[in-house]
Amino acid sequence: MELRVLRYFLAVAREGNITAAANFLHLTQPTLSRQIKDLEEELGQQLLIRKSHRIALTPEGMLLRKRAEEIISMVDKTEAEFSSMEGTISGDIYIGGGETQAIRDIAEIIRDLRVSCPGVHCHLYSGNEEEVTERLDKGLLDFGILIQPADISKYNYINLPGRDIWGVIMRKDSPLAAKDRIEKSDLTELPLICSRQAISPHLSGNEFADWFGDDFDKLDIVTTFNLVYNAAVMVKAGVGYALTLDNLADTSADSDICFRPLYPQLESGLNLIWKKYQIFSPAADLFLKEVQDRFQTDAF
Repeated sequence: MELRVLRYFLAVAREGNITAAANFLHLTQPTLSRQIKDLEEELGQQLLIRKSHRIALTPEGMLLRKRAEEIISMVDKTEAEFSSMEGTISGDIYIGGGETQAIRDIAEIIRDLRVSCPGVHCHLYSGNEEEVTERLDKGLLDFGILIQPADISKYNYINLPGRDIWGVIMRKDSPLAAKDRIEKSDLTELPLICSRQAISPHLSGNEFADWFGDDFDKLDIVTTFNLVYNAAVMVKAGVGYALTLDNLADTSADSDICFRPLYPQLESGLNLIWKKYQIFSPAADLFLKEVQDRFQTDAF
């Protein structure tokens, strides 16, 4: 067995689809299918159950996946150890996520990594759950940061310690600015500016809709956004009131806008996710170890 073919097999097991795995590996579908077929013939066992749009592993395939993960992990670890003898780890880390305070924790980890490994570079992609998981599935990202609730059943994950508080950004000359908190009854007649994810029922979670209740569909949502900066501009222009997370827009004493939390309080937890059976670059692997050490938690 060649290591290259074992990596191909793990990609197929991870993607659950020959075509998707071929795209991830930058191979043609017939080439990858032939490689897997040759592996089955070499081992004398059927490894995959081929269905119309996906594949499943046979018991023999599941055993090979476990052994292949162990083999590849040991090879990668050995290569990294010898590489470290020549110098510090370098490479790129690709992280996607929505606008959230969790990026501060990530920024501190990247800062510390850069001190010991200046050859490490981080690339950030901003997007909602759907956009981030799509890019993660295609292999364009190493990690994603998702605001809960989100469907993370396909991924390994770590629960990040921070929690984001939902509320409303408004102009300081708004009558509601005199309140310490915003209740459901305050929102029924307001022109609202909402993130696309907050009002998208096809995504895995819609905490705001659940929080608001049966009359959610009656709200006057005049504008949607995916960047809080743009939502804040709309608020300043008098377009409406933005439903968003705290500490993402400038609501300081010198700003024209302010933030008021929802009541009852609505909070969201955060997950750092990555694909199961993912083979990381040394830089991404080091980043994950730093995250685990920083938060003293095991991955799920």
